[in-house]
Amino acid sequence: MPLLERVRITDIGAEGNALARVENQVVFVPMLVPGDVVDIRVKKKRKKYMEGSVIRFHEYSPDRIKPRCVHFGVCGGCKWQHLPYDLQLVWKEKQVRDNLTRLGRLELPEMDPIAGSAQIYEYRNKLEFTFSDKRWLSREEITSESSFVKEDALGFHIPGLFDKVLDIRECHLQPEPSNAIRDAVRRFAHKNAYAFFNLREQSGFLRNLIIRNNSRGEVMVIVVFFLDEKGRIEKLMDYLATEFPRIKSLFYIINTKKNDSLADQEPVLYSGEDHLVEEMEGLRFRIGPKSFYQTNTLQSVKLYKIAKEFAGLTGNEVVYDLYTGTGTIANFVADSARKVVGIEYIDDAVKDAVINSEINNISNTKFFSGDIRSVLNDRFFDENGRPDVVITDPPRAGMHEDVVKAIVSASPARIVYISCNPATQARDIALLHDNYRVLRVQPVDMFPHTHHVENVVLLEKI
Repeated sequence: MPLLERVRITDIGAEGNALARVENQVVFVPMLVPGDVVDIRVKKKRKKYMEGSVIRFHEYSPDRIKPRCVHFGVCGGCKWQHLPYDLQLVWKEKQVRDNLTRLGRLELPEMDPIAGSAQIYEYRNKLEFTFSDKRWLSREEITSESSFVKEDALGFHIPGLFDKVLDIRECHLQPEPSNAIRDAVRRFAHKNAYAFFNLREQSGFLRNLIIRNNSRGEVMVIVVFFLDEKGRIEKLMDYLATEFPRIKSLFYIINTKKNDSLADQEPVLYSGEDHLVEEMEGLRFRIGPKSFYQTNTLQSVKLYKIAKEFAGLTGNEVVYDLYTGTGTIANFVADSARKVVGIEYIDDAVKDAVINSEINNISNTKFFSGDIRSVLNDRFFDENGRPDVVITDPPRAGMHEDVVKAIVSASPARIVYISCNPATQARDIALLHDNYRVLRVQPVDMFPHTHHVENVVLLEKI
């Protein structure tokens, strides 16, 4: 593959990768900052673009800063730590604008400035670590003269490599005791000869470690085992309960499947409460071991306030909350609506949504489980009332075209579209453009040091 010499990085594009233009062709390169001058080894060459990696720096961008984490550049979690936070916000705002105008070909009003995060470290309330019996070696280790015996890892998957795990010794995404619990489990496993999992061979004992916390500092820990060996499970569980009294909720799961998905697995409560409680603007939300909850608690409050403001509720509206999850948004806006109808395809989440309404004494919500494109039909509208406002917060893939058609058929006065992927959001809004116009656009940064950005769009019926 060709070598491109002394290339100046000028922009940041798709998936947060830096880009340059060489002979009228775009080159995407990860982990760089506009202003860097580098030599690039091309790895893929397509008709309209190339992908490459850096092999030599000639100049460093004046905007580049030193990343905090020792794992930066190998771990795929925080690829923008080398960018000052104010510039991260600039590029995220640009990403939203480019997706809506270029992909969606939408006419936009002046965008509201991106809502940055007050906390740029230790902002996550959930992390999942993976056990592996063979840790990922860095390029420096591989090329060194040192010999490495078989070593295990407790950490994060290497991007794009499902069976490779980087051993994490520090992480700045979640507050303590997250690091302390992870390191204590590693030490305990080594001392007691607990085998780490081998995903390819489907062997070993320890699979995953999940740590959740709430804003009061209470902690939930879930240990996932491959084998149902009661004595050894209890030994580790007892150790965690004794060593970390802040663990309010301690679970384990036996997962003998070939994949790590826990949606169909049954958590076993070993000690403590079966849930944590998070508080938000006077509301209380129940978080179980499999519950979905926005991972940046403080920013989620900001996000929901924006959605509620955009909805423009007066107390008389029927609101549909699509992809309601555990009913967080539905319950958040219920005090300003006549009725809120939440729809979610995960049945366990709907059960949590009902409980969340009950514990907050909210009586004007109703939740349904099922495939949204099948649920939304004329019979459903007749039984539950046609929506005056639709709030939709779909997964990264966006809404199915049938869901978009059903929304148009329901003819709400306003649509509040929350998205974690402005590209699919732009596609969906383009399908609505004959019937709705964009009134407001408000990006929200939920994940500092990554290229990910949440975006809220208000659409009004024409």
